[in-house]
Amino acid sequence: MTDSSPRLRVAMIGAGFMGAAHSQGWRVAPRFFELQAHPEMALLVGRDHGRTEAAAQKWGWGEVSTDWREAILRDDIDIVDIVTPGDSHAEIAIAALDAGKHVLCEKPLANTAEEARAMAAAAERAAARGIYAMVGFTYRRVPAATLARDLVAQGRLGEIRQVRASYLQDWLMDEDGPLSWRLQKNRAGSGALGDIGAHAVDLAQYITGSSLSSVSGTMETIIAERPVLAESSGLSGTAGRERGTVTVDDLALFTGRFGATDTTSGFLGSFEATRFSTGRKNALRIEVSGSKGALGFDLERLNELQFFDATAPGQTQGFSTILVTEPGHPYVDAWWPAGHMLGYEHGFSHQARDFIQAVAAGTQPTPSFADGLQVQQVLDAVERSAAANSVWTAVAN
Repeated sequence: MTDSSPRLRVAMIGAGFMGAAHSQGWRVAPRFFELQAHPEMALLVGRDHGRTEAAAQKWGWGEVSTDWREAILRDDIDIVDIVTPGDSHAEIAIAALDAGKHVLCEKPLANTAEEARAMAAAAERAAARGIYAMVGFTYRRVPAATLARDLVAQGRLGEIRQVRASYLQDWLMDEDGPLSWRLQKNRAGSGALGDIGAHAVDLAQYITGSSLSSVSGTMETIIAERPVLAESSGLSGTAGRERGTVTVDDLALFTGRFGATDTTSGFLGSFEATRFSTGRKNALRIEVSGSKGALGFDLERLNELQFFDATAPGQTQGFSTILVTEPGHPYVDAWWPAGHMLGYEHGFSHQARDFIQAVAAGTQPTPSFADGLQVQQVLDAVERSAAANSVWTAVAN
């Protein structure tokens, strides 16, 4: 990137936890990667002006607003980054794309498959005009996860035979924890399934290069009622005596079949998404087993990839640990000397880098809204299966 590089002015809608993470990505990416365009953190949009102003000063945004429509209407905004709860994704993204803004939208793409289809259609219309959209499945950008995808694509695992994926958290263990927006279906769309299960689905499909075609699942709400927050927004305040109903799942378990066609039955995968796994804070785990080898990844050890080479002599076989910090590993050459670890925040810098490079080059960034729709259709199929006593349910095409 040089001083003459074109500028792409970014407006971010949302100023919570994901806002901080995305801000880190926009701020750091142009300082470590050679980009074809320079992202400028122009406008931060939040509901409360005072809190948004404080966040903008802390994170490095130029201006603030309390109306996301301002970002859509302004001619000097090139990119809209959506990090709001899922109930607003479709409205904001479609309006932004129709107004000629490139869009980055957090996962899951929407609250329903119907909303996701409308968003994917808007993205397809926009792409025909050179306007692009991407969904933020950030864990694809962890170097070890990207390396896992590369090893599978190179045939190092041979024929894929089985996948095991889980995302384990425990932050809802306290039954007196407040009824936040993430526990309300009208705001979040679903609970553990959509919030963290979507990551497990996307990462499994990304690494294997194969899509789920059918699922059989069950879902459970473990704590049915929680204290209502004092503030009506549902985002802050202290819990009062009144308790409200949790309308999403706390735990989702499902089996899925990958890559089934008229000529092959594909392979099976098992999935677990829970926010009640006592002692597990952020354990996104995936293991892929093939005819020539296997690999394992755990987000809580995100600089490591476990690899088993079944073609090695028997006396030397065993899972080995690849420390994914070498300059030849994905993304790593922009950072530190070998052995100096990366962290959670680096995935957002990689995401910003990939998005900016694609937009500047006039190419479709991935994962696209069509990819986000496909994951949404998997989530929808799991919900339908669970409602029908775990009957095998086809994932819509």
